[in-house]
Amino acid sequence: MAVRLRIDPHVHSAASYDGSEPVDLLLEQASEIGLDAVVITDHDAIEGSHRAAQLAPSYGLIGIVGAEISTAAGHLLALGIERLPEPQQSVASTIEDVRAQGGVSIVAHPFQRSRHGISRRRLRDVRPDAIETYNSWTVTGYQNRRAARYATRHGYPGVAGSDAHRAGYVGRAYTTVELPIESPDAADAELVIDALRQRPYAIDGRRTPLRMALGHYLTATRRKLRYGAARVVVGGTRRGHALAVRTLDRLL
Repeated sequence: MAVRLRIDPHVHSAASYDGSEPVDLLLEQASEIGLDAVVITDHDAIEGSHRAAQLAPSYGLIGIVGAEISTAAGHLLALGIERLPEPQQSVASTIEDVRAQGGVSIVAHPFQRSRHGISRRRLRDVRPDAIETYNSWTVTGYQNRRAARYATRHGYPGVAGSDAHRAGYVGRAYTTVELPIESPDAADAELVIDALRQRPYAIDGRRTPLRMALGHYLTATRRKLRYGAARVVVGGTRRGHALAVRTLDRLL
């Protein structure tokens, strides 16, 4: 007996610099469209994902904790973790940390340097658990096809995720896993993580409309720059900090 479940393993909440939605709304959307789990993978933050995992059962979903980690070489999804790996470490050490926590490491939007994807050269010397071979926020299908070819050639499981930053895009891409259980009620985060690590049953998805994707990239760039300015005190004063943020607002 086996049960198939649909998982969106790549979703951002308001805790990400480029996100805007509370986790409650993201969970509600996932439940309404028939997903079985959604993983909140905020950029270098885990608090929102912990909260989402705790709330998930009340929405009929499996609670799974995750994050999108900024490694020294690019972004890596970490699912099934309890503690946030230290950002800006090497890909190899981040993968090792994720595995030590019993989690699964997935290369997010690989080779897309404009989105901090890990390059082919950097991937040669490491062994993540899976590759995101379908990301719904790609402007064209080329990068997804390129990622899928790489995963097939090197024997990696392929994973699909929406990379949603708004509730309406949750589930636009998803991964189906097959669990060796008799009822969906017996499913838990550990079984899902193991299925992702072994090889998902199937992936499916559709790209975000071009106009929306481009708008997202422009907005995300502006927010990231403002976020960076907020972490630097210009001239050591609050006034200098505020001036930097206002200047960015005029330029972007």
